Amino acid sequence: MTKPCPCGACGLLFLVVSISLASAAARAADADWPRFRGPDGQGISDATAVPARWTDKDYNWKVSLPGAGHSSPVLWGDRIFLTSADPKTAKRTVLCLAAADGRTLWRRDYPSKTYAQNEENNYASATPVADADAVYVTWTVPDEVSLLALDHAGAEKWRRNLGSYPTRHGSGTSPIVYEDLVILSNDQEGKRFISNEGRSFIVAVDRTSGETRWETPRRTVLAAYSTPCVYRADGGPPELIFTSTAHGVTAIDPATGKVNWEIDKIFLDRCVGSPVFAPGLVIGTYGYGNRGTRLVAVRPGSKAKGIEPQVVWDMKKDVPLIPTSIVKDGRLFCWADDGTVTCLKVETGQQVWQERLGTPFFASPVCVGNRLYCISKQGEVFVLAAADKYELLSRVPLGEPSDATPAVAGGVMYLRTASHLFSLGGKK
Repeated sequence: MTKPCPCGACGLLFLVVSISLASAAARAADADWPRFRGPDGQGISDATAVPARWTDKDYNWKVSLPGAGHSSPVLWGDRIFLTSADPKTAKRTVLCLAAADGRTLWRRDYPSKTYAQNEENNYASATPVADADAVYVTWTVPDEVSLLALDHAGAEKWRRNLGSYPTRHGSGTSPIVYEDLVILSNDQEGKRFISNEGRSFIVAVDRTSGETRWETPRRTVLAAYSTPCVYRADGGPPELIFTSTAHGVTAIDPATGKVNWEIDKIFLDRCVGSPVFAPGLVIGTYGYGNRGTRLVAVRPGSKAKGIEPQVVWDMKKDVPLIPTSIVKDGRLFCWADDGTVTCLKVETGQQVWQERLGTPFFASPVCVGNRLYCISKQGEVFVLAAADKYELLSRVPLGEPSDATPAVAGGVMYLRTASHLFSLGGKK
């Protein structure tokens, strides 16, 4: 038997090391914004060094980007990853930039081909996802859904062809990483709209090899563009939450791909904005044309406990179609495409306030501390108080249009426009 150290110094050293490691882990987590809308896709940051108002002189740096893209930047450590595309040739570009100064560390170009898509869409709409080892990217052409991994030096680790993607409007859903899996939803267009309908499914591949770990088939009705999140009920296991026309809100076991619960026949048209969650609720939206039609707050079910999911409340006016909502301090902030912002009590759906900003939005808001930031299609950043009273804190022009959601990591906000990336905040 090993005897304890009589002076207690070893125990003290162990405690100090443990605290240091925990602090380093917290710092590392704060420094990363690995996927669309950050950790778990909820768009929340505790950064304290992003200003509420600023001028051009306050940017850390501003760099030009090749091509165009609606995808958002993601960050892991000191590296920014983002995608762009040439609107004339559809050539895709994966770019890695230094977070400190915006210089290009590497660039990988992938020849492609043009195809018909919605005039508001883009060949680089899907946001990549990063982890400590790689960045994972997806894009489509009518005869291929591509999913690939590049290491942090830009070398391709693996690439998968997941089958065809016949489309009217193009694609937009982004991959996520959960533990050792890269997960991609692939809800495609049905025969009601195209003659050669695709095959719909959700797939999880091994993040190191790209090999399929599980695949869950889906009904093919309408393409979905929402990106899943990971929901954890109190005392329950983690669940992947997906939204689509065909299946409504679906919870899937990330280890097996089996459906834990599902509530369908609640979305009558296309799901574009991504699901978010609050304690005891998951929230999804759908819409038609250029406006949202219904937002639902669903109480999750449980197969193991024999509990069916149910809609607790819903909203059918001033609903987001494309922007994803924000849950903050018991409030749900909905940013509709036409610029109508509504604050609701998340438990009941009761309206707290509503304001019309008078300009359209495709980007989703993020919440930094107690402030909401969202970029309009014209390229203005609107900063609102995330509070029980409407307050417009600032309205800052970026100089060109934007459809991309901001990223926040290491106390810095990154703003993407049609051809530039800006760095704002943090310590200079």
